[in-house]
Amino acid sequence: MENFDNLSKYKIFFAVAECKSISKAAAKLYISQPAVSITIKKLEDNLNTTLFFRKSKGVELTENGRKLYDNVKKAFNILSDTEDQMRLAQNGGYLRIAASSVLCKYFLMPYLKKFTSLYPDTEISITCTSSSIACSLMEQGEIDLALAAKPEKLGTAMYHPLGVIEYIFVCTPAYRDKLNCDNETIFERGKIILLDKDNVSRKHLNYYYAQNRIKPLHILEVNEMDMLIEFAKIGIGVSCVVKQFVKQELVAGSLIEIKLSEPISSCEIGFLYHHRKPMNENILKFMNIQPDALLQM
Repeated sequence: MENFDNLSKYKIFFAVAECKSISKAAAKLYISQPAVSITIKKLEDNLNTTLFFRKSKGVELTENGRKLYDNVKKAFNILSDTEDQMRLAQNGGYLRIAASSVLCKYFLMPYLKKFTSLYPDTEISITCTSSSIACSLMEQGEIDLALAAKPEKLGTAMYHPLGVIEYIFVCTPAYRDKLNCDNETIFERGKIILLDKDNVSRKHLNYYYAQNRIKPLHILEVNEMDMLIEFAKIGIGVSCVVKQFVKQELVAGSLIEIKLSEPISSCEIGFLYHHRKPMNENILKFMNIQPDALLQM
């Protein structure tokens, strides 16, 4: 039988690490500040290490403190997940999903529509955030499923592919005529509308620029794919968008594609989930359904 004498102390340790302050942790836990200090000291003595650096305006985790914090957080998340599963087991369980707003709109929505019709008792929560944060939340165990571009390194994640998305540059016919240059010179003359630098799609495009020695001179940055499309449609400039998202505009002729001698490589997207966590059975149910109106890729 293992010795679990420190279990009761981890809640207080975790609160201090989160609050970065003994006094704030004491207030949060409704216990006295001396009680918190004594508990942390006993935990450090039991583990024969220093967990916090004491500073004039709070505390900061040491290297060993950070290791303990990371594992305590994981343990608390597992316990929380288990409690949620037990509370919801008598119904349909739960499923927590994260995706960027654009992937949610164009790819996740058909899955949600079909899943909720098949499993109406399942509790679903959706977090709209960047793809990179969605993957981070999945790694931390705060969500069950992330919809995102396939990472270069999967780490602890399992990957379920959906397909590929194709990036192209588009603008209005009028803006194209206004530039009055060949397609390769557009990056020098035109206003190029791109997602911000932290976006996964922008990083993919930056790699394309580097490979082809392209240096856009006039860049306008936005943080949503829908804004890229709308700005292109009103003739502000040339936007780099996902081709599947502007099919109707291309067919109608309100937008035209700028044909490049070297096309941008496609990007694979899919669902990611943590293979080391206890499997939420709703993950497999969700990934294996066949949406009625999934956007063709």
